[in-house]
Amino acid sequence: MQRSDRDGSDTPAELVFRGGTVLSLDAADTRGTAVAVRHGRIVLVGGDDEVLPLIGRRTRVIELNGRAVIPGINDSHLHAAWLGAMWPNTVFGDIAGGAPAFEGDPHDAAEAAPLLATAAEIRAAILRAGELAASLGITSYTEPGLGPGEDAGATGCFGQAVLDEYVALEAERALTARVNVLMLYGVLDGPSELHSFTSRLRATERETERPAWLRVAGVKIFADGIPPMLQAWTHRRYPDGSSGGLLVAGLDGDEREANLRQMILAAHRAGFQVGVHATGDRTIEVVADAVAEAMAETATELRHYVIHGDLVTRESLDAMARLGMGINVQAGIAVLTSGWVAGVLGEEVAAAAWPLAEALAAGVSLSLSSDAPVLAPDWREGVAAADVWMGPAAAGAEEQRMLDLLRAYTVTPARQDGADAWKGTLEPKKVADLAVLAVNPLSVTPAELPGVAIDMTVVDGDVVFERAVALVG
Repeated sequence: MQRSDRDGSDTPAELVFRGGTVLSLDAADTRGTAVAVRHGRIVLVGGDDEVLPLIGRRTRVIELNGRAVIPGINDSHLHAAWLGAMWPNTVFGDIAGGAPAFEGDPHDAAEAAPLLATAAEIRAAILRAGELAASLGITSYTEPGLGPGEDAGATGCFGQAVLDEYVALEAERALTARVNVLMLYGVLDGPSELHSFTSRLRATERETERPAWLRVAGVKIFADGIPPMLQAWTHRRYPDGSSGGLLVAGLDGDEREANLRQMILAAHRAGFQVGVHATGDRTIEVVADAVAEAMAETATELRHYVIHGDLVTRESLDAMARLGMGINVQAGIAVLTSGWVAGVLGEEVAAAAWPLAEALAAGVSLSLSSDAPVLAPDWREGVAAADVWMGPAAAGAEEQRMLDLLRAYTVTPARQDGADAWKGTLEPKKVADLAVLAVNPLSVTPAELPGVAIDMTVVDGDVVFERAVALVG
């Protein structure tokens, strides 16, 4: 099936890929054997013969030789500065290793000593993470928490200075991936205070020179902690008799809940998207209810979302779907920490946690991400982990499972970014952000996907990574 933006112009394409499989991942599930790129945009997805008129003397033609082109990967929850400072180390280690490398709160492992102390070190870390991202086919990512709340943070990876360095790098056109930022007005994995939150919210400068490359989208709120540390606020009881609680400051539980609701309302009124770190079922209920209250006052769709969502219930998923909310999950963390959850809340609770299939069935916008460097930023491992967690696909539904998981790394994160009109799929007029894979991902199982090489990454029509053995055409 051909999708084309042929405008009658005789201008040749700068890039043409042909002789393989092109998965647009659009709503129509458009597929082709070739794709053409001009002026940083997709011109045509179709057959090899259909791109011939777009090939000129200076067109670079990439012979796919059976390889596949997919939309660029959007890791919608990736701490790039922290990743660049830690890599090749991660908090948990390899998913395939079968056991976490650190037994405790994942973020504490990397915060024993400062990692980034100067602007030069921050810059080097961001650029290093960018190179790694490009090699993995990542063309967009979200830095989920940068700002003054962490200016005195132990790592130096999350303060305002990091955002300032992003601004400087973007002004130099040095970024090789599009970056979405959530501001952080409290302590990473720790408390935030209502007055400080609202005053900093009002003072935030959101304008950037090129928001398609660097955008301050909204704010991140740490509502609670994680179940293994007995910090997720839940209707259940932990072995010590507690039920967790909110991290938002307040004199008691009622005030903490009221302050969380006020933070969400204040951000919504200011036009900020809110990403809430929420793992407990009780926390997620409050977040969804607060979003409903905010939208009843101002019906602007800002695509607020829950981060992690470990113990989310079907009732909350249904409520989130009605509100247009999303959920951002790291399947590798589910695989690695389910035993911890079982240890504090029981096997039944652990088995029902991170309900990926239920989220899809409820119509919630499901984005999969890495939380790197908690995990490695390899989306192929994330797809494999999600498939493991969801259990075997029904007979005949294997291809749809793979498509759903690929869209959770491309299409849905673009929606989370508020950018689905111009990125996330390979459609004419959308930006030419794409990855070339060594084989068609629909021809392998999710378990086999980590062994599929990324041969090329293109952002805005420019090649930002090319595997040496892929130098053909």
